[in-house]
Amino acid sequence: MSQAEQDPPRTNTAFAPGGAGPKTLLGPAPEMTGADALRGNDVVNRQDEVLGSIKEIMLDVDSGRVGYAVVSYGGFLGMGEKLFAVPWQALTRDSKHKRLILDLDKDRLKGAPGFDNSRWPDMADRTWVNAIHTYYGIQPYSD
Repeated sequence: MSQAEQDPPRTNTAFAPGGAGPKTLLGPAPEMTGADALRGNDVVNRQDEVLGSIKEIMLDVDSGRVGYAVVSYGGFLGMGEKLFAVPWQALTRDSKHKRLILDLDKDRLKGAPGFDNSRWPDMADRTWVNAIHTYYGIQPYSD
């Protein structure tokens, strides 16, 4: 019997679109998931306050790393929402509740450098990268 026949396919219970429950075979293990499966999941702080939801996952295609989670805060149907690029290293996965945790006070997020959907920053600009990482207290990864 082959290894594939011995080991049943794993179910990814980490996240699912819109937090709707487990999604099968998104990756080889619960530690792996498709970026689309994270979209719409809540981001909360340590006080269990909802800070927003994941709008987009930004990949550094040259290094193969996840650079940022773009968190959407406020607004209604995309109107008036503010977006924040949060360094991926600043987030902790909460698989049990299908969400991400950002150790940041809600008022601090409101004051974070943000942008709107029609004017995204140049996320490759080193000055921007350093400012965002400094704000969240995260060391930028080096190439």
